[in-house]
Amino acid sequence: MYILIKTIISALLIVAISEAGKRFTTFGAILALLPLTSLLAFIWLYRDTKDIQKISLLSHEILMMIIPSLVFFIALPILLKSTKFYPAIFISAFFTAVAYFLWMLLLKKMGFTQ
Repeated sequence: MYILIKTIISALLIVAISEAGKRFTTFGAILALLPLTSLLAFIWLYRDTKDIQKISLLSHEILMMIIPSLVFFIALPILLKSTKFYPAIFISAFFTAVAYFLWMLLLKKMGFTQ
């Protein structure tokens, strides 16, 4: 039952953001930009484990992954100028996955490991 409640709350959040984006693009972008997913993850993790150290580590790991995440938002509008929506989304996601992989290699080489 608990997993169902978590799923419903998370899904409602996603629907609210997408609906807001239909009507008010900037407001939808601001809602999507807020770390709502991270906040939910922190809340669920704390509720499940009460482990502040895990939350702190997750927060740090999220921070470390912001830079490669930007690849998606750079690639998508460029690709949408010449590519249909779904291919542009998948190609942007692929570029982002490659960026994550390369970023993790760089972090490891620089000594940033758990």
